[in-house]
Amino acid sequence: MAELYTDIIQFAREQITRKGVASLTTESICKNLKISEEQFSAHFSSISDLVSKMLEFERLNFNTIFDDHDFEGINAIDILLVVGMEISSRFRNVSPSFTFELKTTHPEIYQKNFEDKSDFIFNKIKINLEKGISQGMYRDDLSIELVARLYLSKLIDIHNPQVFPHEEYTFGRFFDIMFDTFIRNIANEAGLKYYEERKKFFTYLNFPKG
Repeated sequence: MAELYTDIIQFAREQITRKGVASLTTESICKNLKISEEQFSAHFSSISDLVSKMLEFERLNFNTIFDDHDFEGINAIDILLVVGMEISSRFRNVSPSFTFELKTTHPEIYQKNFEDKSDFIFNKIKINLEKGISQGMYRDDLSIELVARLYLSKLIDIHNPQVFPHEEYTFGRFFDIMFDTFIRNIANEAGLKYYEERKKFFTYLNFPKG
């Protein structure tokens, strides 16, 4: 049952990415996955319910990064590198247009998921900034609240087609450059030196050159 739930969600994401939200119907899902409408209905009451649970599934998938790793006592920069690697690995092929379309077609569902995810990220960034400052890795003149909000605003910009044309870039490319710039802006001299050494071991991240 759990496997079918995941299969339907994965198919829904792929279908929306390739053909748009309008192409997603109960009939198309059942036909492609060779399941009955009863099997579909056992997990999702409607296409809107599927979209809601799909966004929740992806948000929780992001949250599990912090469950899968024990960050207690770990250097704040290493935490960012591990989280960055996980995000880049799990969501590299995500097209920003996917999020933009859901925002247009299912605004209330999108907004609820967006607020929950934003709150989670905001709190995690604040914790990391506090840890980095206390460990002597980040600048001690940072406004934690403001920097955390600026980071969040950059993540939002990634999904704005007026800022970043969706047909030209993937989320992965956007994220890697934003991530590198963020660390360079908050790290002090010791932190930058540590970062330059440690990032060599995180080859999945496509850091900008120069």
